[in-house]
Amino acid sequence: MTALPGETPGTGGTDTPQDAVSPPDEAGAQEPGAPEPEAEAEAASDGAAEASPVEAETDAAEDSPAPELSEAQAELAAQRELRERIEQRKAAKAAPIDAGAGLSGTAADLLAAVRAVESGEKAGSAFFTPPAAQRAPRRPAPAAAAPQPRTPAPQAAPAPQAASPEALDAVRAVLVAGGAPESLARPAVGALGEQAAELLRTDPWQLLAVPGVRPEQADGFARALLGADCGPDDGRRMAALVGWVLERAALRGHTALDAEAVRAALAERAVSDPDAAVREAVEEGVALLFQEGEDEEPEEDEAAEEGGLAPDADTPREPVRILLGLDRYALAEESLADGLARLVNACEKAADWAEAAAAAPSPSAAELIRTTAAAGLVAHSGGEAARAEPAALIAAARGLGLRAFGAAHSEDGRRRLAAATGDPDTAVTLAGLLSGAQGPGRDEDGALALDLLVVLDAPQLDVESAAVLVEALADGARLVLSGDPGVLGSAGAGRVFADVLAARTCPQVVSRTPDPGPIGELVSGIGIGELNQVDAPGKEVVIVPVRDAGEAVHRTVQLVADSVPRAFSIPADETQVITVGHGGAAGTRVLNEALKQRLNPGPGRFGGFDPGDRVVHVPAPGRAVPGVVRSADAEGLHLDCGGVPVVVPQERVESSVRHGWALSAHQAAGMRWPAAVVVLPGDAAAGLSRPWVYTAFGRGERHLSVVHGVDQALPHAVAEVPAQERTTRLRPLLEALPTPDAAS
Repeated sequence: MTALPGETPGTGGTDTPQDAVSPPDEAGAQEPGAPEPEAEAEAASDGAAEASPVEAETDAAEDSPAPELSEAQAELAAQRELRERIEQRKAAKAAPIDAGAGLSGTAADLLAAVRAVESGEKAGSAFFTPPAAQRAPRRPAPAAAAPQPRTPAPQAAPAPQAASPEALDAVRAVLVAGGAPESLARPAVGALGEQAAELLRTDPWQLLAVPGVRPEQADGFARALLGADCGPDDGRRMAALVGWVLERAALRGHTALDAEAVRAALAERAVSDPDAAVREAVEEGVALLFQEGEDEEPEEDEAAEEGGLAPDADTPREPVRILLGLDRYALAEESLADGLARLVNACEKAADWAEAAAAAPSPSAAELIRTTAAAGLVAHSGGEAARAEPAALIAAARGLGLRAFGAAHSEDGRRRLAAATGDPDTAVTLAGLLSGAQGPGRDEDGALALDLLVVLDAPQLDVESAAVLVEALADGARLVLSGDPGVLGSAGAGRVFADVLAARTCPQVVSRTPDPGPIGELVSGIGIGELNQVDAPGKEVVIVPVRDAGEAVHRTVQLVADSVPRAFSIPADETQVITVGHGGAAGTRVLNEALKQRLNPGPGRFGGFDPGDRVVHVPAPGRAVPGVVRSADAEGLHLDCGGVPVVVPQERVESSVRHGWALSAHQAAGMRWPAAVVVLPGDAAAGLSRPWVYTAFGRGERHLSVVHGVDQALPHAVAEVPAQERTTRLRPLLEALPTPDAAS
């Protein structure tokens, strides 16, 4: 039965986009200081990964020794190394940093301290050394011998840094004194370090640094410790609240927030003077202050004076926008902008790839090859079929003797890229490339030993990962960012691909290759805001109307276990269920429970899991890796994640592994399956948007079933609900760069 989606009234479910496993907080939600994972999860919105205990373990993983690191640990260590290297590079520059923001007073002093440079009073162009004066390009290292193939050894999931018993005991004592559960001791030490007890004793609102803790819980903790000495306008509370608001914004993809939005959020938390709270946070170094729209004004006035024209007093100026942001994202965005400008300016522009372009399999592939030959940075956009064009580029570059590689977001994307290029050695995952587990390794200068890197699934690239990646590229290397602008954005903060496209700081190639078949036709229409009825003679697209959540769950199980295998010979383990959120009567939790009972019943003797269970492993926030449970022993839970054996320690199973027959669209982004069943229960209507529908409907290669209970909310979302805007600073930073090759 094929039909136009949007005809039947609906059913239950909730949309809480969330890529990380929901934190299994050990404490009761009603205790002072105890985290409320469900409340936290429900607050996350489009493209955001919710906080989890994994987040508290991120910094701990960075200090592990390099030789034996897992992918996630090595990636985190690389981020730490990146920050140190960026600080050294920027401190050595003579010119002040201009971040597209005019700073003054204490904010400028703080920014100077963080970046170890002057306060940024010069024009933005002073931040970048002209091409002629740039440092000498790194000499490419001789081609390294190809690594010998080896059977992948089981990877241990990153474990949190061991906290000393003394530190844990001290924190437990403070927590008990403040009426908070002792179970917060370990995450508190993970978030605040070995001095967590002293920090919490002197500033109880530091408890907000622990993932899942909410302001009202931190307030109760502070009252228990400080008594009458604390109040809603305590400076410590105000500074901590500003940091908490900005961290929450980062979960929704923002790298900065308008100062007015921060003040409004503080006012909702009983802060009587939000302006003072913002000043306090800036003075304490909790947040950085940025001003947008001010740098151009002096230049305009100067030009007017030179032309003999006085500025018109009646001409309204664009208002100056004041932003607040955390230093980690400010540093990442500025480093990324710096690195992209370096790639643009340092690349050889006269390369002759005409013969390779002439042999390209399609006109769009030929255009991409020609454009890449003349640019250090290229943005390539297109749908699923357009992935053949970066594959053709990689093959052509290899034919020219260049060290060319493609990096995908997921193991599934890596396999598809390897099949398209015909050479498994050319395809890596981004995490594997950065950790050194895959790809060419590093040259003598520590840069990735490659000449061309194509990053597929570029919309999934968050700003911190992008900064790490670009910093790892040698001068003269070429970078192609390739992806579908219509899909959901990254789980982490930032919108790198969208900002690069909007800034037009580099040549852009738009694929003219359409996605084939009824699914491709349907998804292409969704991308332009149209939910069209498509002709599907082979039942490639099937709409299954349902009345309520119970029927939605029943029909989903029936489709996965019986209908799809019988009609299309696609086994249940190759069909992926996608729904709007994790909670609700037809969310991932309920669907996974029902699918397990039907497809792999068992007692869940290994922390709730049995051999054969489909799972999703979250080794770090924003990374959802599908896998299958193989066994369990004293070491932990043994998984097979796309052919890579992974061992998750027992203490981390509950926080980083969950069943994976049903995923959210955010978790499924960057991956495809032979068949997809998209479940749209009625109460999930508020969570639908065009990017969500576009992403979910595009996950099936051969078949798409839509369990439809949202009535007209589906066509409304496609036509009227665009992507949620993210506040970032990368676009203005890129627009201010001296990039002579930028597209007009």
